[in-house]
Amino acid sequence: MSTDVLLRTPLYDAHVRAGGKMVPFAGYLMPVQYEGIIAESKAVREGCGMFDVSHMARLRLTGARVLEYLEWITTNDVSKLTDGTGQYSMLPNERGGVVDDIIVYRIHDSEFRMVVNASNHAKDVAWMKAQNRFEVEIEDMTEATAMIAVQGPGAVELLVKMSGEEALRDAAAFGIVEPVVGGVRCFAARSGYTGEDGYELICAASEAEPLWNALLAAGVVPCGLGSRDTLRVEAGLPLYGHELGDDLSPIAAGLGWVISKTKPFLGSEAIQQARAQGTPTKLQGIKLESKRLVAPGMRVFVEGRDVGEIVSGIYSPMMDCGAGFAFIESSIPQGTPCHVEMRGKMEPGTVVNKRFFKRNS
Repeated sequence: MSTDVLLRTPLYDAHVRAGGKMVPFAGYLMPVQYEGIIAESKAVREGCGMFDVSHMARLRLTGARVLEYLEWITTNDVSKLTDGTGQYSMLPNERGGVVDDIIVYRIHDSEFRMVVNASNHAKDVAWMKAQNRFEVEIEDMTEATAMIAVQGPGAVELLVKMSGEEALRDAAAFGIVEPVVGGVRCFAARSGYTGEDGYELICAASEAEPLWNALLAAGVVPCGLGSRDTLRVEAGLPLYGHELGDDLSPIAAGLGWVISKTKPFLGSEAIQQARAQGTPTKLQGIKLESKRLVAPGMRVFVEGRDVGEIVSGIYSPMMDCGAGFAFIESSIPQGTPCHVEMRGKMEPGTVVNKRFFKRNS
């Protein structure tokens, strides 16, 4: 795809001025890094970093039957949400696979918001419209808004200091607050993709640069997609097209915790069957003994036998080694020694829990 047909977020010029290395991603020109992936990953783990995630699609859903609609097209229990709260969920298909993983926010009983992956934007909207027998209005707010993720152990207190909004400190995970940060009114959700605490700030597209600049002035480190991928793998978080897909069971990916056991939804019978019977493969973490970078498509071996395939891989600054996710035979337990084939050489490693990083406090 040539750069002249790629979209640009409202922060494109700010990235270029800051020296961001721009690359094509999900139809956009996005910064893959500024100072470097390792430095940016450490900035988020140790303090506070921010990411332009305006490429992700933002939808507004309204109507008298919007709750009924969302209960049918998503896996999680939307009925458990109260005003000002949200949840991680998925859009399932009839076969028990996943159209996309999403976040749903309840504003009130006839209005919800949804964030979906950039690479699936058009597909998701078309699919949602095809399922819409509930007279729900689906408004695409992506072009009119921008989204900045502020992440790290220092993120919440920094935003409280910038806004004077104590509710930012008290909100639960996926909770919604509407602070004024750097003079910009934001829809702030306590969520992210790094394993760290923080908020995703949605504002008007015209206010994106003032918000970004205010955060920069407060000392927040700008970070690119490279460190975002490193951080999400360390935190055990899935990426559509790697750990999730239209023909991949979310049960195999270890996401049964966001799938209702009680409500009927599109594809629920197939997913519940996979839950009851188990799946041939299961998503596990692979931790190498070396610093070599594992990559999707590499094969995993146990005692000389091919048992699965790498679907995501990184060099982890936190662990100082190569690491990744692999779908491997479900019977293989964590703690099992393994090897990853890299260009004809077998790199030793261990099958481990896919959540390499977990913040204790």
